[in-house]
Amino acid sequence: MAVLSKIRQRSILLIAVIGFCLFAFIIGDLVQSNLFSRSANNIGSVNGHDLPMDEFKTKVENVTKSSQGATQSQAVNYVWEYEVNNTLLDAEFDKLGLEVGDDQIIDILKQNPQIGQNPMFLGATGVFDIAKFDAIASQGVEAKNFVTESKKDAAENAKKQIYNTLLRAGAYTTALEGKMKYKMEADKVSFDYVSVLFSTIKDSDVKVSDDEIIAYMRKDEKRYKSEENRELDYVIFEDKASKTDEDAIKAKMDALMAPRVEYVNGKNDTIPSFANATNVAEFVNSNSDTPYDSTYIAKKDLPAQFSEQLYNLPTGQVFGPYIYNNGYWLSKSMGREAGANVKASHILLSYKGAMRAAPTVTRSKEEAAAKANELLAEANAKPEMFFMLAMQNSDDSSKQQGGDLGYFSKGANNLTKKFADYIFANPIGKLGLVETEFGYHIIKVTDKQDGVRLATISKKIEPSAETVNTVYNKAVKFQMEAKDKSFDQVAKAAKLTINPSVKVRAMDENLGAIANQRQIVKWAFNKDTKVGAVERFEVTNTGHVIVRLKKVNEEGLLPLDEARPMIELKLKNQKKTALIKAKMKGGSLEAIAAANATKVQTVADRTLETASLEGVGLEQRVVATAMVTPANKLSAPIEGMSGVYVVKTTAYTKAPAIQSYKDYVAKLKVNNGNTMQRISASLKKDAEIEDNRSLFY
Repeated sequence: MAVLSKIRQRSILLIAVIGFCLFAFIIGDLVQSNLFSRSANNIGSVNGHDLPMDEFKTKVENVTKSSQGATQSQAVNYVWEYEVNNTLLDAEFDKLGLEVGDDQIIDILKQNPQIGQNPMFLGATGVFDIAKFDAIASQGVEAKNFVTESKKDAAENAKKQIYNTLLRAGAYTTALEGKMKYKMEADKVSFDYVSVLFSTIKDSDVKVSDDEIIAYMRKDEKRYKSEENRELDYVIFEDKASKTDEDAIKAKMDALMAPRVEYVNGKNDTIPSFANATNVAEFVNSNSDTPYDSTYIAKKDLPAQFSEQLYNLPTGQVFGPYIYNNGYWLSKSMGREAGANVKASHILLSYKGAMRAAPTVTRSKEEAAAKANELLAEANAKPEMFFMLAMQNSDDSSKQQGGDLGYFSKGANNLTKKFADYIFANPIGKLGLVETEFGYHIIKVTDKQDGVRLATISKKIEPSAETVNTVYNKAVKFQMEAKDKSFDQVAKAAKLTINPSVKVRAMDENLGAIANQRQIVKWAFNKDTKVGAVERFEVTNTGHVIVRLKKVNEEGLLPLDEARPMIELKLKNQKKTALIKAKMKGGSLEAIAAANATKVQTVADRTLETASLEGVGLEQRVVATAMVTPANKLSAPIEGMSGVYVVKTTAYTKAPAIQSYKDYVAKLKVNNGNTMQRISASLKKDAEIEDNRSLFY
């Protein structure tokens, strides 16, 4: 019975333990599930305000579409900063009770060229019509969202303008501050002093421990805060053409210099050499990485190291192969032509209905023609005024450069025919009027240069399939060995240089100088990637990068290897100050100087703005102490920037009073710019921000 009793007791205890574990598991799972669900729905939060993922994703897509060349990471980071700043500012707007009216929203919409100048939204008078803008909301969900978001953004911008105005109004500079600025520039002091520089004590005689550096950082943790990051080592296996590859490419180019026989359609066909080819364009396009270009090239635009040979090459002759722009090139002269490159300026008078006419252009075709003739007459009468006439009257963006369009090459397809016919047919200085589909052009030919037409065959120097395969095998072999052995030893055995360690944060996209490497950063931050893990990544236009996770640095104080260079000197100087102060004793400067094997020095007419001491540099604390020390009295030892000082003031001259300090107030106001940026940075510094970007991107 006693045994059964014990079994029952133990069974009850076991059941209780199992029950508790199940409860903890279920509760833990629910908590985890809730946290995951919240993270899955939100890209982050700012002071408890969630930033929904679906809205964030849509904005990232819009930025990516509208910003040419922007990577996804750049778009993500841009939208993140925008959303964080807006959320913080919205809270400030609410505290102040800022509201905006319909008129302010309309004014902001007008300032957006895509809306305010869009012909769809202009009334009969050519002015933005809010009713037309609102009307497109009925054209579907996407159009409705566009109107809603545009108005929301306009209201946000209007509030920012009001807030910025309030900030500028509050950030005024007082006359008292102006007076202090004046005194800093005009109050003068002369004094004698003795200095013992920090450099007189060897750094090796003053030790700074890790604990001391940590204690120093803890006094200002926000300043020495470090984001979570990963430290990575990596080696690169470049997909680079071998000497054999280069020789093979050159041999192919050399072969084009001689005729060859090819078996085509059951018979031998003789292919002429490049020099003797009759259909040059077809020959180039059949053998070159770049298509035939029929434009004329000015001598200044030819490859600098080969410009003489190429420009003076007799018609029909071939130069090369030569190496240029990472490739082998062969160039055949198709002849030179005088004036084949023309520089021109113009004044464009557009009219309503002309191609690419701005919505703001309302003049008729007849009015444009009349205005163009007036300007032509004025330009002919005063040719030197063409620049100003273009700036004041042209409807083209070139007006900012006085109408200058740069150079055009004969044969290029970037000119409308009538415009091209005029500039190539007329001499330098000629002014004329030409009508095109864009409107009326008052054209001035400003320069002409001779050009040469070259038929060029180019072959990029790139690795062969065999070389690519060899590099791949070496990279994989290194990866496998480095997983089981020391990364450093494997690199040494392979005679590879390990690149300097790189620290990456969760939303970085570059690995050192290698751009657009989110795949590597995401791998480094994956919870399954442990310290010492090694992985291989294929990098476009580079080859293979073998990466090792060297260290995980959690959020907190700066790592000691980063903090020591920033703090160690300060702490050493503090210790040196204590040692020096102990020796700076005596009833006179001469006695102090003698005790420290130095001499008394003298300075005259120093101000707080000119607080430099000969041989050591800026020492404002020393000069300020001299200003408040009674004449002919010794100061206490002063810790300066470069050493420890004792001063004896010999003369202190206060600046005379002046009637107004407005000039000094103006100097201080220069430093009051960028108020909004400083406010945003301050709000962000004090905010509780949860950042989940790395979970999604």
